[in-house]
Amino acid sequence: MHRDSMTKPLNGRGTYEITDDINRIIAQGDIQDGLCNIFIHHTSASLIICENADPTVHTDLETFMSKWVPDGHKMFKHVDEGNDDMPAHVRTVMTHTSLNIPVVNGQTDLGTWQGIYIYEHRADDYTRRLTVTVQG
Repeated sequence: MHRDSMTKPLNGRGTYEITDDINRIIAQGDIQDGLCNIFIHHTSASLIICENADPTVHTDLETFMSKWVPDGHKMFKHVDEGNDDMPAHVRTVMTHTSLNIPVVNGQTDLGTWQGIYIYEHRADDYTRRLTVTVQG
């Protein structure tokens, strides 16, 4: 087993690809075949596997989320850190705080158009912490 943590500074709401970062961590552990678990230590950012070829997919994803979980909506009472506070928590619940990905030949075994992303749900800049555990 190999475990590592990483931090990633993010520039506000959006998707940030981390596939290469995860593959580097896998390579450091010298595990050729197994399973990689990625966990994000936050309640207002999440992890997704998403299309990595066409950036309009990410724009459309944000358009969808903005419609279904709007910032500043009167239904939300938890606004301690601003109008995007509770919507960020809801978006996290709708997505994932951990992912399990197969490892084959020392790297993630993703589909042709798949990438691993941190999905930042807050409008401001944050640094996010992840734990990556590889078992083989």
